[in-house]
Amino acid sequence: MSDSKPAQETKPETWRERLYEIIFEADTHAGKLFDVVLLIAILLSVLVIMLESVESFDDLYDFQFHIAEWFFTILFTIEYVARIICARRPLRYVFSFYGVVDLLSILPTYLIFMESDEMQRLGVIRALRLLRVFRIFKLGHMLTGASELRHAIWTSRSKIIVFLTTVLIAVVIEGAALHLVEGSVEREPGVENGFDSIPQSMYWAIVTMTTVGYGDVTPVTPLGKCLAAMIMFFGYSLIIVPTGIVTAELAHSGSKMDPSLISTQVCPECMREGHDSNATFCKFCGSRLN
Repeated sequence: MSDSKPAQETKPETWRERLYEIIFEADTHAGKLFDVVLLIAILLSVLVIMLESVESFDDLYDFQFHIAEWFFTILFTIEYVARIICARRPLRYVFSFYGVVDLLSILPTYLIFMESDEMQRLGVIRALRLLRVFRIFKLGHMLTGASELRHAIWTSRSKIIVFLTTVLIAVVIEGAALHLVEGSVEREPGVENGFDSIPQSMYWAIVTMTTVGYGDVTPVTPLGKCLAAMIMFFGYSLIIVPTGIVTAELAHSGSKMDPSLISTQVCPECMREGHDSNATFCKFCGSRLN
């Protein structure tokens, strides 16, 4: 008599696990198809909102736009609820970046019951959901570049804070100086002074330093023009500073990752992405990947 044990049968997947694989993963045919259809729906819904803001189109197709908007809102609501149901840790998904974006993408339409129809224009936040395209189509080189840039900015945050503090101090000093020089100067009838207070003068300093130059507020005295020229030169000299800081940090890090080694898998515990293709455990929380 043989004492060998029968092979252990694999436990069939539950409907929640199958739904999770379709919604949160892009490695399977069903998962990729779901995400592609979702991206198309997002693009169409954003297009509807954009066209609805055009008065001529809104007058002709107001009813059709409202029907389309409610269709997409209900569709995205069903998808949002399905993500919560199949997620192992629903609250982790709800408070994750994509979870918040998914919620904000459907709220504006429901808020029109309490506010004006203009709230519906906020639905264009759905465009943020298109960030999933990098994971769905495995654009690993873009994911790697984004990770390197984020790391460089975070690493050089102290330098950036010092730079912004310097700019803020310069804006305050320049704003106070222009308020002192130009604040009491009489202008032509119907022309506002623009330097009546330090905050208003700071607005002019920011617009001038960033080389935007709206021209809505301008100094008229020789001393005011001299101060304006100084802050213009100062602004030009500061333009390259943030770029130089981040570029130097990028060159210093020099981290390169093979895009083909990036997986599209989402951790069921912390809902984060960016794992290696051969990873068994999440590199962020240590949980086992599906």
